[in-house]
Amino acid sequence: MGGGVRALMRRKQVDSDRAPPAGSSHQLRKELSVTQLVAIGVGSTIGAGVYVLVGTVAREHSGPALTLSFLIAGIAAALSAFCYAELASRCPSAGSAYHYSYICVGEGVAWLIGWALILEYTIGGSAVARGISPNLAIFFGGPDSLPWILARHDIPWLDVVVDPCAAFLVFLVTGLLCVGIKESSFVQGVVTVLNCFVMLFVIVAGSYIGFQTGWVGYKVAGGFFPYGANGMLAGSATVFFAYIGFDSVASTAEEVKNPQRDLPLGIGTALSICCTLYMLVSVVIVGLVPYFAMDPDTPISSAFAKHGMHWAMYLVTSGAVLALCSTLMGSILPQPRILMAMARDGLLPSFFSDVHKTTQVPVKSTIVTGICAASLAFFMDVSQLAGMVSVGTLLAFTIVAVSILILRYVPPDEVPLPSSLHASFRLSQENDEEKLRDTLGDGDHEQGTSEISDVVVVESVMDPLIEKQLYSSKMDETKRRKTAAGSIASVCIGVLILTMSASATFLPFLVRCFVCAFGGLLLLTGLGVLSWIDQDGGRHSFGHSGGFICPFVPLLPVMCILINTYLLVNLGGGTWMRVGVWLVMGVFVYIFYGRTHSSLTDVVYVPVVQANEIYGSPSSSGFVA
Repeated sequence: MGGGVRALMRRKQVDSDRAPPAGSSHQLRKELSVTQLVAIGVGSTIGAGVYVLVGTVAREHSGPALTLSFLIAGIAAALSAFCYAELASRCPSAGSAYHYSYICVGEGVAWLIGWALILEYTIGGSAVARGISPNLAIFFGGPDSLPWILARHDIPWLDVVVDPCAAFLVFLVTGLLCVGIKESSFVQGVVTVLNCFVMLFVIVAGSYIGFQTGWVGYKVAGGFFPYGANGMLAGSATVFFAYIGFDSVASTAEEVKNPQRDLPLGIGTALSICCTLYMLVSVVIVGLVPYFAMDPDTPISSAFAKHGMHWAMYLVTSGAVLALCSTLMGSILPQPRILMAMARDGLLPSFFSDVHKTTQVPVKSTIVTGICAASLAFFMDVSQLAGMVSVGTLLAFTIVAVSILILRYVPPDEVPLPSSLHASFRLSQENDEEKLRDTLGDGDHEQGTSEISDVVVVESVMDPLIEKQLYSSKMDETKRRKTAAGSIASVCIGVLILTMSASATFLPFLVRCFVCAFGGLLLLTGLGVLSWIDQDGGRHSFGHSGGFICPFVPLLPVMCILINTYLLVNLGGGTWMRVGVWLVMGVFVYIFYGRTHSSLTDVVYVPVVQANEIYGSPSSSGFVA
């Protein structure tokens, strides 16, 4: 039991100049600049939210309040973007939220996040691919006019509708991603520029039609909130699927030329562009067609067709197909890098960590990802997939915010020393003892060795006043770290109690109020203590310095945790059941493989200062557990 708990809590180092050399077989090529990052972010985002989910979410959840659903989801995503920007610039390595949680929280949480991200990106790509074929069919004369080999087919005895076109497109994108990150990002950038022009056309032409027709979509009998505030919030949780683009940017951190500067700029710019376009397009489309009359597969194209602009329908459909292909690339791009990062850490077989010598991309992981995504796209329905993607996204966003709090208040103060350096560790201890013997003299040898090898001991023998001051300072720092850790735990527990009780409509009103008040008290107490105590001085030397610093800590990360947890709680029970099955499978994989094959299995944790001496690089403070 004790060994199992320790395995769940062990943390790895920040990748730095102590990482494997550039010639290592597991290293990716640095090719990306801020322009390419923005193209990846915008291209990965715009498409799914506008072209697939607008009709579904408006019909089933939000109604005319769809714009507010996008706004709420965008605000929560922006809070997470600040947290991602700091961690990505400090820890620029493949793995995204999995990598950050492994450094800050522990192996157990990191495994679950990585396992959830695998589900998120696989299903995200599959969902986008399912949205392409209905748009493509318009060019052939209608929904059922695609060539037989590409058309959807109903299989009654399995109660599924297969989509060969979606599977073919997944394989096509997988092949492009295997060519190289530079080539695939160039193609995605071209498609993204064309898509932005189409979006501008939708906004301008749609606004003209809306003013001509009187915005009939906002005059429905149910009002602006036909499903109430809960429906609007449920819509926000669903359209969170539309904001995973900047997460794709973070997953490419290892391939960025100047990660400290370009990653924060790429994440912030991409998210700002996407949120603005989403809201403007949703305002226009919901106003053109009543929400209950929207086509769930092709809401924008159908809206223009109903107003007689058939030529515009073809233009919008062209943009939809191109944008969804770009989003498909952005959805499949991160998962091979997640698999590679987990395999590097020993939690998955080393097969997934292989990088092609010529293209310097994880080709094997990309091919496996493509096969899995194509299989899901062939069989599964987009309405079932969107909520499952939101679970993975929200879990990742939540743990990234928690990681920011840990980094600022209780950053890891010990380093995992690999088994290959255990001899150096013992030699360092012997050297310290030798220095102590030289200082104390032969007569004091026994006493010196019994007090062991720290410089503080040497100073304390020479001057009891220094000993007292250093001991007092150490005790104060220990007390501060314990207080901070307890406060972070109080915030997390309070958020969980508050959000679950607020959403538990089956409870009596007074009971809900009491439980909400208790959760809110825990949350505010933890937030107040974190605001009062000092942040850890070691945060400045954690990871790579000179990058973006998240503002308004601890308020911003706590708000991020609260919003994301509330959105998680408001997802449907069916979605949680499907995701729960996947997470339970992940627990068994970790118990029977990852736990015993982890690269941290045989490490010894030593203080940072002592590790710097062992590595012979006093300035290498980026090497942190």
